[in-house]
Amino acid sequence: MGTLPARKNIPPWVKVPEDLKDPEVFQVQTRLLKAMFGPDGSRIPYIDQVSKAMLELKALESSDLTEVVVYGSYLYKLRTKWMLQSMAEWHRQRQERGMLKLAEAMTALELGPWMK
Repeated sequence: MGTLPARKNIPPWVKVPEDLKDPEVFQVQTRLLKAMFGPDGSRIPYIDQVSKAMLELKALESSDLTEVVVYGSYLYKLRTKWMLQSMAEWHRQRQERGMLKLAEAMTALELGPWMK
């Protein structure tokens, strides 16, 4: 996804400072970010608005993981974290199935012993 977008504003539904004190944090494979959040995080504002939470992405050094930080009221944070973890798992499984289909297609296209 390239560089992660920096947070420039706090949405009006996030109460300062109480909603910023104890965020929910989890990690997502960096390769899934574009599928989940769109190119350059273009879907993050929409997800923020629909979930009534605020997301922040933090790249972890020397890792293929990105930290997702969710701010908001207690229930909105938990619901948003669950939704995003479910999305990540769905996209991960989808990519795995695609790789399996690719491997099967490549195996099917291999030349038989008489063609080598």
